[in-house]
Amino acid sequence: MDLWQLHIFCKVIELKSFSKAGKAIYLSQPTVSSHIKDLEDHFGCRLIDRLSKKAIPTKAGELLHAYANELIALRDEMETALAEFQGGIRGHLVIGGSTIPGVHILPRIIGAFIKDYPEVTISLIIGDTEKIISDTLSCALEIGIVGAKTGDKSIFQEKLVEDEMLLIVPADHRWAEKKHISLKTLLKEPFIVRERGSGTLKSIRHSLRRAGCDIEEFKVIAEMGSTEAVIQGIKNNIGISILSAIAVTEDLRTGTLKSLMIENLNLKRSFYLTRHKYRSVSPLCQMFMKFMKKELLE
Repeated sequence: MDLWQLHIFCKVIELKSFSKAGKAIYLSQPTVSSHIKDLEDHFGCRLIDRLSKKAIPTKAGELLHAYANELIALRDEMETALAEFQGGIRGHLVIGGSTIPGVHILPRIIGAFIKDYPEVTISLIIGDTEKIISDTLSCALEIGIVGAKTGDKSIFQEKLVEDEMLLIVPADHRWAEKKHISLKTLLKEPFIVRERGSGTLKSIRHSLRRAGCDIEEFKVIAEMGSTEAVIQGIKNNIGISILSAIAVTEDLRTGTLKSLMIENLNLKRSFYLTRHKYRSVSPLCQMFMKFMKKELLE
């Protein structure tokens, strides 16, 4: 038994497939099966069952998976520490962000990170929350930053930064000089929403439900696929919307848009660092996460 075999075993469990695991680590399916059999021979028990074309860990497999993840994480931590000590951080990292963190938070952090570690390249994938979570599950991304929690048990999330959403109107709107508006009054106004997979829409729905309301009660006049599209829709008097304060900071500063509070409606939310619960994080990704958390605290 060695760490490479444990890595293969973990990959099969994560992807629930021998063939998918093989493709992910560039091995043939028979080679993957051979390594798993070697592990089963070593421990003297069955570790994986094939049920409904899926690779599912046995009870012994679940136990091994937990320990294997700890061993792999410790190896990665060791490699990261030694690479950092020698000033040798290099490689390529693929991360994702839903619209707000992907456009307004991550580029600044990526720029600062690459400035400190010039031999690193980073690909940033931007999509709605559902896409980023889906790409994380498929291992297309190592980590993602999204604006809503998921119930998927294969995903681990931790709160990264807090945000507050505000009602946003054009500068010439009749409410532009108001500080707040009632929810009942808002229901009568033409309203723009984000697409159904967005974390912003999920957060709005959650806040409204806590207030005994639903987005279906709004006079929804348009659905748009990005925050920037919603902002342009507001500026062109299509309707008004609830948006992240982070996304409209510059427009509020220059006065092209105005913001209001909605009475008795808590629109605070968080952005979450999101990763696959059963996938070991690369040393480079560990470095980036550590760096990002430090940057966001400053």
